[in-house]
Amino acid sequence: SGRLGSYPPRRRGHAVMALLCLLGAAPVARAQVVADNSTSKLMSMTLEQLMNVEVTSVARYPEKLLHAASAIQVITQEDIERSGATSLPEALRLADNLDVAQKNSHDWGISARGFNTALANKLLVMIDGRTVYTPLYSGVFWDQQDYLLQDIDRIEVISGPGGTLWGANAVNGVINIITKSAENTQGLYVEGGGGSELQEFGAMRFGDEIGNGVFYRVYGKYDDQGDEVVADGAPASDSWHRGQTGFRVDTQPSAQDTLSFHGDFNAGHENIETGGVADTDDSNIVGRWNRVFSDSSDMTLQSYYSYTHWTDPTPAYLINDIPLAGPGIFQDDLTTYDVDFQDRFALEQINRIVWGLGYRFTHDAVRNAPGLGFFPTVLDQNLYSLFVQDEVALRTNVTLTVGSKVEHNDFTGFEFEPNVRLLWNPTSTQALWGAISRAVRTPSEIDRDLSEPVPPAPVVLKGGADFQSETVIAYELGYRAQLNSRASASISTFYNDYGDVRSTSYTPVTVLPFYFANNVEGDTYGVEFAGDYEVLDWWTLHGGYDLLDEHLRVKPGQYDLNDALNELSDPKHQFSIRSSMNLPAHLQFDANLRWVDTLHTNSGAIVGTVPAYFELDTRLAWRLSDRVQLSIVGQNLLHPYHVEYGFPSASREEIQRSVYGKVQWSF
Repeated sequence: SGRLGSYPPRRRGHAVMALLCLLGAAPVARAQVVADNSTSKLMSMTLEQLMNVEVTSVARYPEKLLHAASAIQVITQEDIERSGATSLPEALRLADNLDVAQKNSHDWGISARGFNTALANKLLVMIDGRTVYTPLYSGVFWDQQDYLLQDIDRIEVISGPGGTLWGANAVNGVINIITKSAENTQGLYVEGGGGSELQEFGAMRFGDEIGNGVFYRVYGKYDDQGDEVVADGAPASDSWHRGQTGFRVDTQPSAQDTLSFHGDFNAGHENIETGGVADTDDSNIVGRWNRVFSDSSDMTLQSYYSYTHWTDPTPAYLINDIPLAGPGIFQDDLTTYDVDFQDRFALEQINRIVWGLGYRFTHDAVRNAPGLGFFPTVLDQNLYSLFVQDEVALRTNVTLTVGSKVEHNDFTGFEFEPNVRLLWNPTSTQALWGAISRAVRTPSEIDRDLSEPVPPAPVVLKGGADFQSETVIAYELGYRAQLNSRASASISTFYNDYGDVRSTSYTPVTVLPFYFANNVEGDTYGVEFAGDYEVLDWWTLHGGYDLLDEHLRVKPGQYDLNDALNELSDPKHQFSIRSSMNLPAHLQFDANLRWVDTLHTNSGAIVGTVPAYFELDTRLAWRLSDRVQLSIVGQNLLHPYHVEYGFPSASREEIQRSVYGKVQWSF
């Protein structure tokens, strides 16, 4: 049971953190409470103004939401605050176009438009422009991704391909987490609390101005999470704790130039339900320079370095209770260097062109366990990229966007990811858009280099030496509108045609080892809806609904051990209703009711289910003054515990009802 799972997937724990790096006492003599301009603005915006919030993830430069030809939703700082979320995965439940399932105390499954399996790999996630997926399996270890939620400006969530601008792995969606500038986080902020599952937590952030317009902040946070339970209510022994610290510096040395420099470090300690302890630490440093030439022309240069280390206990490798390999410790050390350049300019007033170059180098070194390994154990990879996109104004209210990205990776060589998008704004409050895109999911190390178990034991499953990129051709149509001063809505429809999806084949004559191939194809289609309604000046409702229908099949004349079942683990329907009330006496009351349809999850050719469920989260907050707020949050209140993910077994974990209290101070 290692962090990467197995194929077919088995119940696996995984690794992460422990170690707090809270800040030492920071000098507060000259600190002033400075209002966060972006947050204050969002909290006071009308629904009409929110529809014109600028987003950057669709075009790689700021544009109004009503001018974005994509299925994009924006999670604001106020949304996060009022949800009672304590982690990034919890905050992502606010995006109606995502499927978010909690697996256990520290692991999550998050995907857009399907494929939310144990090795989910078709969603690109960025934090301030830094890509956070691992090349081991092209997915995200969500227990390693965290931030002080109070310092997040917004989260932009795109469902649908984004490969033209963001590259491989932006197949079914893009999550772009954007944090506040240091200038907007001045003064001292402290929070703390605890409860039944989130047993204790604390965070502190201090920001100040060094002088000459140089702003900085430093922060630290700590979380201690208790055990979840198994089906009979017994503790699952998967408690964990982690700490994180970081900094950010922002300055504007001239009217044209802005500089940003920031970094983070986290470490943790995670109990694994199948036995043992997983540990990890992660660090990164990011630098960005932006120069503005005019309202329609600018350039950006960004570079980052990141290092991730984790160890994961893996149990004995069993086939029909016969041990083929003993238990051990799997270890991975990943170093990444990345540089990205982007330029934007206008051409003859009707063309807006954005283009860029990128290079990424990764050095991945593993220490194999008897039951899980990779060969070679040290792998250096280079990724080169070039993209160009032209936005052409066909009329004052009709825009055609055409572009492509070209990438070269060491596994499959050149990959092309074009798209065509058309946007029509029939009025200043409506947008109708359509798109055709191609995106690829390039091979990961698990696809090419996996070995389960490790020789000299007989190998049962291995990577495929000829494994190729998975592909999708996506067709999308959407409508977004400010219906009146109190109501807004968006609806997106899609049809995705997938080719060369991962399968498990067998070796001729000997049968074993099974190996990964590209023998599956198929299609999915669906509808995504989101709407807001301001019932009264003090009461707002939000609703969201998703329909997803998936059809994968083995290619004619080909073979898949799992009969094309193992890449899907998704509900067909899900909806949510959120209510936010500003009550007298400086009280806020928020509630979020969600329903998730039956989840069909697979282990080999056998289909298991996670029952459909309703759940309810609530938050009651009281602002004592401009500086102090108290809140109490209830999560998963409708059941003592419920299951959200996993193949049925006695050890499948269930998520408990929980309550916690929180105190926030700003000075």
